[in-house]
Amino acid sequence: GKNICPVGWHVPTDAEWTTLTDYLGGPSIAGGAMKEVGTLHWNSPNSGATNSSGFTALPGGYRYGDGTFHAAGNDGSFWSITPEGDSFAWYRSLYYIGTLVISNNRDKRYGYSVRCVKD
Repeated sequence: GKNICPVGWHVPTDAEWTTLTDYLGGPSIAGGAMKEVGTLHWNSPNSGATNSSGFTALPGGYRYGDGTFHAAGNDGSFWSITPEGDSFAWYRSLYYIGTLVISNNRDKRYGYSVRCVKD
């Protein structure tokens, strides 16, 4: 099959996302270390953002299965490659308020951002 990432890179697994958020202090605070600082892209207040990890998460929002776009500026959601059943996969979301990183799964027809990881 085709890979969305360039050769030598891959879409992270759910476990790799967990490794990252654990390394950054756990899901309750990791979002702050991952978010771009300021309100150029994130909606105000973008509270807790330090980008101390250098991840520079941006709030791309998402696309529903019907093709409409939502929440740009409010949240950044990133796919993992880990499936949940036949038509769902796991993802992580960060928000403009607070430092939480949410883990959940959703229909693969949703459009989320992808962050490739070096092999």
